[in-house]
Amino acid sequence: MGSSINIIEVFKSVQGESSWTGLPTTFIRLAACNLRCTWCDTPYSFGRGEPRTLNSLIQEVDQNGCPYVCITGGEPLLQKGVYALMSKLISRRYQVSLETGGSLPIDEVDSEVKIILDIKCPGSGMSGKNLWDNLGKLKTIDEVKFVILDRQDYDYAKEICQKYDLTTNVLFSPVFDQLESRTLVEWILEDGLNVRLNLQLHKFIWDPQTKGV
Repeated sequence: MGSSINIIEVFKSVQGESSWTGLPTTFIRLAACNLRCTWCDTPYSFGRGEPRTLNSLIQEVDQNGCPYVCITGGEPLLQKGVYALMSKLISRRYQVSLETGGSLPIDEVDSEVKIILDIKCPGSGMSGKNLWDNLGKLKTIDEVKFVILDRQDYDYAKEICQKYDLTTNVLFSPVFDQLESRTLVEWILEDGLNVRLNLQLHKFIWDPQTKGV
């Protein structure tokens, strides 16, 4: 475990998104991103970060004592060392989730890692970067997330769900402070979609601009 990866931050909090919302979790935010979504709430992750050895990261996760670990970014899959990190965490019996922007292949991710695959809608400005082959590689434990800015994004997400037969483990997340969650709920109920409303819990607990939560 002598290799290193560039890290923006490591912190302990509760998971704010996905079906693991509310669970005590250690977050490892990797540096750098190949996308520039219009609504991005973590642009500070675009930097180079600080190099950390895998050993030091594992030690910090152990010290935090949380059974859940979330690997996020930025875009974690830009750094090859992330695969060894995730596998090592799995071998130590942590439950690991990976938040990825959906533009890079997920083939090499450990089969026991829960992938949260973000499909970019038009409002992000990055929908042309979606790697559609990834949808055929998802496991039953994985989840697909659509961050929705407006009605156009909602219709796009609905169309993708129908086209790729995404009927379970789908998250619809309104862009915070730009799309009312009630409005999104009304659309979901009107169309009878089998999706989960995904609110960013941490932004309701702390100030939305707070880092490390």
